[in-house]
Amino acid sequence: MAEGKTGAGDWYARLIIDISHESLDRTFTYRIPEALRPECAVGSVVEIPFGKGNRVINGYCVEITDKPEYDPDKIKEILSVKKCGARPEEELIRLAAWMRNEYGATMIQALKTVLPVKKTVRQTEIRQLVSRMSEEELVAYKAVCERKKYKAKLRVVEALLEDPVIPWDILTHKLGVSAQTIAAMEKDGAAEVTREKTWRDPVHVAAERDAHPVFTQEQEAALGELARLHALGKPYVALVHGVTGSGKTEIYMERVAKTIEEGKQAILLIPEISLTYQTVMRFYRRFGDRVSIMHSRLSEGERYDQFERAKTGDCSIMIGPRSALFTPFPKLGLIVIDEEHENAYQSESVPHYHARETAIARARMCGADVILGSATPSLEAYSRALKGEYVLLEMKKRAREKSTLPSVTIVDLREELAAGNRSIFSRLLQEKIRDRLEKKEQVMLFLNRRAYANFVSCRSCGKTMKCPHCEVALKYHMDGVLRCHYCGFEQRMVKCCPQCSSPYIAPFGTGTQKVEEMAKDMFPSARILRMDADTTKEKDGHEKILTAFAAGDADILIGTQMIVKGHDFPNVTLMGALAADLSLNSQDFRGGERTFQLLTQAAGRAGRDKRPGEVVIQSYEPGHYSILDAAAQDYGAFYEKEMSFRDMLHYPPVYSLLTAQFSSEEEANAEDAAALFAAAARKKFPQMEIIGPAQAPIGKLNDAYRKRVYAKSKNHEELLALKEVWEEMEEPEKKRRVNIQYTME
Repeated sequence: MAEGKTGAGDWYARLIIDISHESLDRTFTYRIPEALRPECAVGSVVEIPFGKGNRVINGYCVEITDKPEYDPDKIKEILSVKKCGARPEEELIRLAAWMRNEYGATMIQALKTVLPVKKTVRQTEIRQLVSRMSEEELVAYKAVCERKKYKAKLRVVEALLEDPVIPWDILTHKLGVSAQTIAAMEKDGAAEVTREKTWRDPVHVAAERDAHPVFTQEQEAALGELARLHALGKPYVALVHGVTGSGKTEIYMERVAKTIEEGKQAILLIPEISLTYQTVMRFYRRFGDRVSIMHSRLSEGERYDQFERAKTGDCSIMIGPRSALFTPFPKLGLIVIDEEHENAYQSESVPHYHARETAIARARMCGADVILGSATPSLEAYSRALKGEYVLLEMKKRAREKSTLPSVTIVDLREELAAGNRSIFSRLLQEKIRDRLEKKEQVMLFLNRRAYANFVSCRSCGKTMKCPHCEVALKYHMDGVLRCHYCGFEQRMVKCCPQCSSPYIAPFGTGTQKVEEMAKDMFPSARILRMDADTTKEKDGHEKILTAFAAGDADILIGTQMIVKGHDFPNVTLMGALAADLSLNSQDFRGGERTFQLLTQAAGRAGRDKRPGEVVIQSYEPGHYSILDAAAQDYGAFYEKEMSFRDMLHYPPVYSLLTAQFSSEEEANAEDAAALFAAAARKKFPQMEIIGPAQAPIGKLNDAYRKRVYAKSKNHEELLALKEVWEEMEEPEKKRRVNIQYTME
């Protein structure tokens, strides 16, 4: 626990009195008596007098300050600091305080992110009617019911004579018995309603247990090193860098098993909901109902139950995207982050936390180990591993016998166009797809762009149809609707240009819907599935598509990046990356890294069993090092080239980068605030590299204009201090008119 405050003057604690949605919107200030100052810290549970009657209740300390919010004479004192051991709530409150400092959010925003909010959710239960009479007594009771013509009671008694326990559904639906009848039978002493609380199960599966795996030499070596590190008693962070198919998941499961044997719990983070199903199945086959899941598609009741299961010890393993990191386990012993390189681990809402950094912070607070895993580690993680900050474990071979990395061919789309092929499928890819269809093998086709067309444009005046609320082009879908993929705005496809009235307005570009249509025309006998954000909207959308493809119900799976990550389909022998340049030409400085990662991950889906796999990468820039190194599966070569680029341009991980984004419904307000901040930052930190104000990559989103100021420095702490510039600025009117958000990289 963090140290309390000592020294002259009064100190105050800001408390929340309960962990619920409403109470997180405000705090209560209490004076810390001098005798309690060493014990009182952020996260402490304290006893306080509350309300007019001064009833004694518990409060959670979320901040300690020497600045009272109102008249000190009216502030009550804390009665005691409870010595109750480490509760999950205490640990999560301390984590929220760390996030507030690291990412520039308010404490309330951080608390709402990390604390599982209490909601009024109906507890599910199993109800049954159980006989309380012997068979002879029931026969006598039946006779009474017949004589008095109690028809409903008679139906129940007859059922109880057949089976002394009747499920509630049969009682109320099949037998048609009212609550009054049941209450009367309870009063007569004939039967009793029993209630047993149960948890909503979002897994919906009864899987057979897996046999204990046989490990490869590389897996044995990695597990031996992790066991040695754990035995030292000092929490570690390890990076498992293993090629696709090398068996990283078996490493995770074995370390999770050891954690559970010690009476502790584990969290496994995965980047996509689409990965949940296969991952959960593997863990469920090993650990049964000790596994629970958490993701955004769960109902409020299911989410509530999973957090309650974690708190009460009913489950030991939580699997899910980044929000699962805040599972309130009382004895957390291990956090695993699979595919740690994924940008899905970066939160897009305030606070803009990164799950990797936040997981390490939480692990340090509770003494847990952290395992990061990836075939294509982020430059941040790999550079730290090379420096010795993380333990680096390498696995360079696939785990399955006779399974080798696929052969890769790069196709120059410029040459295809010159040869008269205007299809999105190169001649080579068409040939190989037909070959796989004849052999009854499966094909995956990857295009990182959903919808039917990328934009709608007028060929007469050049106008592009844009979202009125966001500065982005609307996407055309096959149902004739133009949609904004950021705010959800929709409108019907226009028949003429709204600017010049020309009828020559049409969709351009290609998305997954259009690829599906073209594939159906080109391969009419093929059974085709499409997996993107449009086809997976319903609750179990990912699971249904992946299950069907795994069962062999389709020959070709077309999808966005969600199909290239972590999936294991033994019958897939061909992967086609249709347009490798989409992520390469993004505005993000990580475009080259994302391209390398996506292509390497895509290539890893093919040939994961005994049959060899092939990959066809189609590109307009076939000579770019990201594409060439991905084709060669050479992470080391890519790392050296990309780090040189980052060093030259002062980008992470060589430098730390702070982005301050200013948003307002009035563009001038955002521009003025950003300019004031940039000027104040340059004055206070003259040696720091300050860039901007500049327009955000998406300059307008949800009717708010967005401007940015970027700051680069090798001194991470100096960048954290830069956030104080905004607090110190004496422009209260201008500060009120804008919203500021920070992202630390």
